[in-house]
Parts: sequence; C-alpha cells; structure tokens
Amino acid sequence: MARTVVIEVHGGPEVLKLVERPVADPGPGEIRIAQKSCGLNYIDVYQRMGLYKLTLPSALGMEAAGVVEAVGEGVTHLKEGDRAAYAASPPGAYTEARVMPAGQVCPLPDGISFEEGAAMMLKGLTVDYLFSRTTPISKGDWVLFHAAAGGVGLIACQWAKSEGIELIATAGSDAKCQMALDHGAAHAINYRTEDFAKRVREITNGRGVDVVMDSVGKDTFEGSLNSLRPLGMMISFGNASGPVPPVDILTLAARGSLKITRPTLFTHIGDHATCQEMAGRLFTKVNSGAVKIEIGQRFALDQIAEAHRALEARRTTGSTVLTL
Repeated sequence: MARTVVIEVHGGPEVLKLVERPVADPGPGEIRIAQKSCGLNYIDVYQRMGLYKLTLPSALGMEAAGVVEAVGEGVTHLKEGDRAAYAASPPGAYTEARVMPAGQVCPLPDGISFEEGAAMMLKGLTVDYLFSRTTPISKGDWVLFHAAAGGVGLIACQWAKSEGIELIATAGSDAKCQMALDHGAAHAINYRTEDFAKRVREITNGRGVDVVMDSVGKDTFEGSLNSLRPLGMMISFGNASGPVPPVDILTLAARGSLKITRPTLFTHIGDHATCQEMAGRLFTKVNSGAVKIEIGQRFALDQIAEAHRALEARRTTGSTVLTL
C-alpha cells in the first residue's frame, strides 16, 4: 500500500484527498518505483481545476524521483535498484510508490539528489525544449521570459546565461526580479510597477526580442506580442493567469509577420529516445554547475492542499517538492 493524493471531482485545493492505494507488480514496459520526493507544477493545478480534463477519480502529479523496485518485461534502460527520475504521464506522482510506464523514466546520475531530481525533471525538460527544440536561438539573441523567479524560470535564466543568450526576466516583485538577475538574467522587469513591453523596447533600443517564452497566459499575452521584433517567435507554454482568448491571425501579420506556437512538454518527450536525449542535456547542465536547482519550498505529502494554495497565490520561488 502507498499513500497517494487523488481527486474525485475537479475544484479547489480542498478536493485533494490522501488515500491508501495498493501497488501492483509491473507489467510489460512498466516499472515499480519507490519514490523519495515528488515535484509540484502548475500543470497539476490545471488538472485539479479541470482546465485540463482528467478521467475521475484520478491521482495527480507528473514529476518525481526514487529507486526502481522492479522492472517489467521489455524494459532495458532501467534495472532493480537504479536511482531514477521522471516527468511523465499519466498523472500519479503524488505518492510513495507506483507502477508506471518506463519510457519517460530516466536513470538519475549519482551526483544529483532525489530532491533535485524531483524538482528538475518537468521544469528542466521544459527549458530544454524551449531553448533547444522549438525555434533556433543563438548566442546574442534576446529572449523575454515571464515568471522568471519560478522553478522553470530560474532554470531558464541559468540556461540562457550558459549559452550566451540575453534573457530579459519579468517577475511580480523587486525581490523576485533580483532572484532572476542572481541566476543569470541580463535584465529584470517588475511587471507590477512597469509596462514590461515598453521597457523591453527600451532595453533592446526599439528592436524588440527574438523570442518570448510566456507561461502566464491571458494577462501577459498582448504585451508579449508587443515585445517581439518583426518575424519574432511567441512561445505560449502555460496559462497561470488563465487561458489566452482566441487570436485573430491577421494580428500576427500586422505586427510584423510574427510566429506563434503552443507546445507541450509531453509531445516532446513522447518518444523514448528523445526523452532520454533531452534528459541527458539537462543532467549535463546540472552536473557541470551551469544550472543549479533552486528548491524554495518543501511540503509533506499531507500538506498538499497548502502547497497548491501557495503555488496559485504566487507565494513560491524556485521549485517546490513534496517530501515522503
């Protein structure tokens, strides 16, 4: 049996329930993992609220690290006793142990702790696809990154600096802006006190940025488009403030033949070989010291509702992990 967080209806943090669930043996292509720590991400909130629909009842959580207890037939990249970490579907990471598909589970290098593994996989693989797989980004290019003091954002600041990319961070307080600067951002804008699109134009001498990476959604979308140079790329990869309203595609032409995409991590890591390749790049960044994983908050599994409230209220910085 394993303590597991589930929801039976969509709603607020109050719908999160901690229950005991049996853990079976793995079938073909599966592993059983005893988890040491799991990560908290905004996709968990979207699923809990019903913005991303789940078949109910459902477990929650997409990211964790632990020790492989057993492997099913056909699994060759993992063995019993291996340290491992993942960002993976289906949901179910908020648990002490689980059986799950093995394809998106990655061997965790010895130099990376279980907490770091749980804090970095979904966020770090997201940063990898943003910088490595979505649109060409070269040394000297300008990137605008919203919510830069969060778990994804602090990794992105360091990743950009390691590759010579000029990252302009936005955040909701002066303290969070300073965190982004301390982690490698070239500039930081407090969007609560400044018009970030206007400030971006000032920083770039009127040109605009090459790429915007926006996980905030509704509240920042218009300003993000206004921050792009002609032929610039808008990457809308989240909805923390709510979904972006429908867009008139002619707007993109009028503002300089802009490009826009709405990617998801799970499209990129759906292929086993690609997932392992992406994880390899992430582990290299962390092991080299180019990226350090900032864990800002820890909650016990039975504090999951409070963890969700803190995330939604933007009271968190860096990554948040659940301790088991």
